[in-house]
Amino acid sequence: MEVSEITSWPRVTELKTQQQPDPSLGVYSRSCPASTMTSQPLRLAEESGQSPGASELAVNPFDGLPFSSRYYELLEQRRALPIWAARFIFLEQLESSPSGVVLVSGEPGSGKSTQIPQWCAEFALARGFQKGQVTVTQPYPLAALSLAVRVADEMDLTLGHEVGYSIPQEDCTGPDTLLRFCWDRLLLQEVASTPGIGAWGVLVLDEAQERSVASDLLQGLLRDAKLGNLPGDPRVVVVTDAALEPKLRAFWGNPATVHVPREPCGSPTLVYRDKVPADRVVAACQAVLELCQEEAPGDVLVYLPSEEEISLCCESLSREVGSLHPQGLPPRLVPLHPGCGQAVQAVYEDIDAGARKVVVTHWLADFSFSLPSVRHVIDSGLELRSVYNPQIRAESQVLRPISKCQAEARRLRARGFPPGSCICLYPESFLEVEAPPMPQPRVCEENLSPLVLLLKRRQIAETGECHFLDQPAPEALMQALEDLDYLAALDDNGDLSDLGVILSEFPLPPELAKALLASCEFDCVDEMLTLAAMLTAAPGFTRPPLCAEEAALRRALEHTDGDHSSLIQVYEAFIQSGEDEAWCQARGLNWAALLQARKVRGELLELMQRIELPLSQPAFGSEQNRRDLQKALVSGYFLKVARDTDGTGNYLLLTHKHVAQLSPYCCYRSRRAPARPPSWVLYHNFSISKDNCLSIVSEIQPQMLVELAPPYFLSNLPPSESRDLLNQLREEMTDSSAGSESSSTQELGDACVLQ
Repeated sequence: MEVSEITSWPRVTELKTQQQPDPSLGVYSRSCPASTMTSQPLRLAEESGQSPGASELAVNPFDGLPFSSRYYELLEQRRALPIWAARFIFLEQLESSPSGVVLVSGEPGSGKSTQIPQWCAEFALARGFQKGQVTVTQPYPLAALSLAVRVADEMDLTLGHEVGYSIPQEDCTGPDTLLRFCWDRLLLQEVASTPGIGAWGVLVLDEAQERSVASDLLQGLLRDAKLGNLPGDPRVVVVTDAALEPKLRAFWGNPATVHVPREPCGSPTLVYRDKVPADRVVAACQAVLELCQEEAPGDVLVYLPSEEEISLCCESLSREVGSLHPQGLPPRLVPLHPGCGQAVQAVYEDIDAGARKVVVTHWLADFSFSLPSVRHVIDSGLELRSVYNPQIRAESQVLRPISKCQAEARRLRARGFPPGSCICLYPESFLEVEAPPMPQPRVCEENLSPLVLLLKRRQIAETGECHFLDQPAPEALMQALEDLDYLAALDDNGDLSDLGVILSEFPLPPELAKALLASCEFDCVDEMLTLAAMLTAAPGFTRPPLCAEEAALRRALEHTDGDHSSLIQVYEAFIQSGEDEAWCQARGLNWAALLQARKVRGELLELMQRIELPLSQPAFGSEQNRRDLQKALVSGYFLKVARDTDGTGNYLLLTHKHVAQLSPYCCYRSRRAPARPPSWVLYHNFSISKDNCLSIVSEIQPQMLVELAPPYFLSNLPPSESRDLLNQLREEMTDSSAGSESSSTQELGDACVLQ
């Protein structure tokens, strides 16, 4: 979606270069004492009391243009938000906070995420934006995109000019951007790559209760930086749910705190089930159909644990809801999860009168994406999360109860005038017994190698020197340091090596970045760029084929060398098809994900050119390129190698004694019998599930592993037959190399005698 398609308000760009914002039209003067702020209100349209009829007299101080009529329509909605009552208190605290930190605590749906950034922009405008722009972080890229669109509309400004956003593969900002919404991990990457704390005057860390790794680490870095001692008088605003407020107050040293008043409306009706249903999707669909039959007013928000169940629910409802409304309009089904991309804006679109929206989502919308039209919530009480186990270097898909904080946030979605209902697909005792009070900190559940790499980039020698809201497990930090050492990202002193500095520049996992750098040596950069993009954005097939024709089309894309080469082949065929969506649908491929892969590839190529790394010409399919690509992969993924111990596809992982099988979508599984599984494989991911799957797998030769993996890595492997075979092979290769050198020396001596 182009910027012009998601902005519905006309602006005259030419005038922007002629008129500069006049600070006198903005907010209070910074020289005004904090004690007199409330008696000197902001001179903006929302405080002037002007009507839409007088809009031609009111000028937007951010771009110097008259306010549109839509601005006043949205202004009435903004004034009705609970956060509005705390407007002057917040601005006073932002101006006068001794530590430069303001904590904002309030319930979901109170308007914090849309109004706080605008008030911070007013504060920065009063200072003439001399200290830098206002940056707002979000834990999810889609939330940053959605908020930027909404706030630009409310401020009557142009998206991509005064208001912008930065998310993976999309930077919708410009030289005139004053207010930027940003994925928190991108901001962390920027902070790690530049001296100081960044080019911002006010930083808003939104949704702190989500406990993302980047948000927690940014808070630790900013606390250690001691804002009061920094030039430019920067301000930090931490926005959170009330449940996390005590912990944040203690972490920041009792900062200035603004409490958002509770919304004066009734509580939704809670309806509990007698027991947890055997099929959550069927139970959720039945609850939606019952609401539709009762013709209860208002939109419906359905919470399920995973994206797969969201898709199944939407498919099932699409078959059922049409028969309920033969005369009227059927409900509009809107999925909401990270895979939706910019289609996420559909949750805010107006629909025809008499119809309702049914939004089906998961944990993504626990705190983000406030939908005022929702009056009914259907809550499964569960979430599916990836949890990393550092001891076995594996991801586990964990289905677990949501926290009490999340359950309360979901319940509050159904409040309003009149209040609606919250249908809980579990007994009342379910969460009381099994749910934790708060969401689990992601820093305790993710692979910390990228985080440690960034800390080293900030020249923080020991991870204990950085304060965290919750300290990560020591074994997780040790495993991350060990992996970075194996990848040669650290020097003998434990600091970043020259290679490590380059690895930290890439927005990729360290092992994938190492494989990409190794491709420069092995002359297969073009293919490795494609593979890195596909592994990041579009990891192949994720569901079984729907019919024999689709299965045949898929097999045509499979490569004999394994899944990695198959991904390259899929990408090249997609480009040759003209990026055709119908071509993707016929093969069960995600069209949006492949488009994203093309963007990722372009960004990686631009980055390699910027840091002047050597490139190579395409050579995919040649025998030499096949070997070179395998060498590049082994250089980065030698930690992820497994051996078939019995010839039946039971793979023993080298770094620990877990046994795994190939994923059902692996190309080796789809080959006709009597094809044997490869003896040695390199895999992209190991996920602990009911069958312990290795996903995205390619065959390698053990000689290549001995040649390219660090010798001390092979020595540190746990005892196994596989380790013995590799050490024996290493001795044979060493003896062979010594014999070759001796023979060469003898030949050189003979040549000297002849001369």
